[in-house]
Amino acid sequence: MTPRRVVVTGLGAVTSIGIGAGEFLAGLRAGRSGAAPITSFDASGFEHSQGCEITDFDAERFVTRLPSAEYGRASHFAAAAARMAVEDAALPVEDLRAARSLVSVGTTDGESRDLDRLVQQEVELGAAHMDPVVARRVPAGRLSVAAARELGLVNVEAVTLPTACAAGNYAIGYGYDAVRSGEFDFALSGGADAVCLKTFAGFYRLGTIAPERCQPFDLDRKGILTGEGAGMMLLESLESALARGARIHAEVLGYGLNCDADHPVAPNEDSFARCVRLAHENAGVSADDVDLISAHGTGTKANDVSEARAIRQVFGGRPPRMVSIKSMIGHTMGAASALAAIACTLALREGFIPPTINHVRTDPECDIDCVPNQAVDADLRVVQNNALAFGGNNAVLILGRHEPDGVGGAQAAERGAA
Repeated sequence: MTPRRVVVTGLGAVTSIGIGAGEFLAGLRAGRSGAAPITSFDASGFEHSQGCEITDFDAERFVTRLPSAEYGRASHFAAAAARMAVEDAALPVEDLRAARSLVSVGTTDGESRDLDRLVQQEVELGAAHMDPVVARRVPAGRLSVAAARELGLVNVEAVTLPTACAAGNYAIGYGYDAVRSGEFDFALSGGADAVCLKTFAGFYRLGTIAPERCQPFDLDRKGILTGEGAGMMLLESLESALARGARIHAEVLGYGLNCDADHPVAPNEDSFARCVRLAHENAGVSADDVDLISAHGTGTKANDVSEARAIRQVFGGRPPRMVSIKSMIGHTMGAASALAAIACTLALREGFIPPTINHVRTDPECDIDCVPNQAVDADLRVVQNNALAFGGNNAVLILGRHEPDGVGGAQAAERGAA
């Protein structure tokens, strides 16, 4: 079978700067910040405790079928974003239920917020007093199940990918392969995570939590802000989208994955450069075709320099503009690259580049154009979405503006003929 072209027809976003693709787009254009003092847990013992929480998420407004007590906050995020993506695609849910479908969700923490609660109960009251309902919510596999259950899917494969902060790109790549091969008609793919004490404390002990704001690529950057949310895309074949008259937001051109297992937390720039080249090869594009890079861009000293150096290995001395939306929404862990992929899709569709906010002066060791503080208009055809994770898990996704005979179309045809 000739591999099918895969397009994005639905977007669902739950973020600290806007819920729904439209509000997320407005937040990106405005350079809005989701940073505020953390309220999810008692942070009084920490010297600083800013984060990017979602304060206006009402699960009952967005999730209608899921038994709320049986699922945790991250699962509700995933289910809500999945429903939004299906509605945005104008795909009748009955048609989705009748089709062969995949739900793939990436995560770093699963339901670690519930795990925090169980640990507190064990410490204060003893193991016998741990809440069994909460305990049943903890397994990470429930995130993808929640999305499938919310939509009433039966003929479905539900997969949760726990590849840390690259998991969103992994999940979208999984969905792309599933639709491209013809194994599934539709894929709901993305990532979800909720703010939790475990992860905040871990990054704090590593010395990578910023006191007030996240400043990727800035000379005075001090680290990350933990965030939360979910991003889900509805993927289908181009043939399917055209047949039902769907709006095509963008085309998935390809992706690359590798794991160098070099260091638990430090990026390996040579390995990441190889991952970028793998993605270009898989997508049938060259470095010269890429108009924008959505960076992993955490705002830590080590990540930003390593990522910028890896990009220069591939692109030479004048790489494309390279932005980080973590400056706005914080590091949303497993949702990070999924939400960045949605931002890339919106940038392609709307013809603009979201800014890297909180920027004062670019670190000379990074030496990139990070589009500081203000969004700019841009004619984009191909964008690259970077994700680097602990343990050396790297994932790079390539998206293109949908053009029947342009970069996406011609090169997809070449891949199919190869």
